Amino acid sequence: MTEALATLTETTPWVCLVCNWIYDPAVGAPEHGIAAGTAFADIPEDWYCPECGVTKADFEPMLP
Repeated sequence: MTEALATLTETTPWVCLVCNWIYDPAVGAPEHGIAAGTAFADIPEDWYCPECGVTKADFEPMLP
Protein backbone atom coordinates (compact mmCIF):
# COMPACT_ATOMS: atom_id res chain seq x y z
CA MET A 1 0.00 0.00 0.00
CA THR A 2 1.38 3.40 -0.89
CA GLU A 3 1.77 6.07 1.76
CA ALA A 4 -0.86 8.25 0.06
CA LEU A 5 -3.36 5.36 -0.02
CA ALA A 6 -2.66 4.52 3.63
CA THR A 7 -3.27 8.14 4.62
CA LEU A 8 -6.48 8.28 2.58
CA THR A 9 -7.69 5.06 4.20
CA GLU A 10 -6.94 6.33 7.72
CA THR A 11 -8.55 9.73 7.15
CA THR A 12 -11.51 8.76 4.97
CA PRO A 13 -14.94 9.45 6.48
CA TRP A 14 -17.38 6.53 6.53
CA VAL A 15 -21.16 6.80 6.09
CA CYS A 16 -23.87 4.60 7.54
CA LEU A 17 -25.89 3.09 4.70
CA VAL A 18 -29.04 2.99 6.84
CA CYS A 19 -29.25 6.48 8.37
CA ASN A 20 -26.42 8.42 6.63
CA TRP A 21 -24.59 9.20 9.90
CA ILE A 22 -20.98 10.05 9.05
CA TYR A 23 -17.98 8.87 11.03
CA ASP A 24 -15.07 11.25 10.46
CA PRO A 25 -11.76 9.90 11.83
CA ALA A 26 -10.44 13.45 12.33
CA VAL A 27 -13.29 14.16 14.75
CA GLY A 28 -13.91 10.66 16.10
CA ALA A 29 -17.03 10.10 18.18
CA PRO A 30 -15.86 11.00 21.69
CA GLU A 31 -19.41 10.99 23.04
CA HIS A 32 -19.53 7.32 21.99
CA GLY A 33 -16.07 6.30 23.23
CA ILE A 34 -14.09 6.79 19.99
CA ALA A 35 -11.24 9.32 20.25
CA ALA A 36 -10.42 11.81 17.51
CA GLY A 37 -7.80 10.42 15.14
CA THR A 38 -9.15 6.84 15.29
CA ALA A 39 -9.26 5.23 11.85
CA PHE A 40 -12.49 3.38 11.07
CA ALA A 41 -10.52 0.11 10.80
CA ASP A 42 -9.35 0.60 14.40
CA ILE A 43 -12.86 0.89 15.84
CA PRO A 44 -13.83 -2.30 17.73
CA GLU A 45 -15.86 -4.83 15.72
CA ASP A 46 -18.71 -4.73 18.25
CA TRP A 47 -19.16 -0.97 17.75
CA TYR A 48 -22.48 0.17 16.30
CA CYS A 49 -23.88 3.29 14.66
CA PRO A 50 -24.84 5.76 17.40
CA GLU A 51 -27.85 6.95 15.39
CA CYS A 52 -29.53 3.73 14.25
CA GLY A 53 -27.67 0.84 15.90
CA VAL A 54 -26.38 -1.07 12.86
CA THR A 55 -22.90 -2.62 12.84
CA LYS A 56 -19.68 -1.54 11.12
CA ALA A 57 -20.62 -3.81 8.21
CA ASP A 58 -23.33 -1.30 7.28
CA PHE A 59 -20.85 1.53 6.67
CA GLU A 60 -18.95 2.37 3.52
CA PRO A 61 -16.11 4.80 2.83
CA MET A 62 -16.87 8.20 1.36
CA LEU A 63 -14.27 8.31 -1.37
CA PRO A 64 -13.50 11.57 -3.17
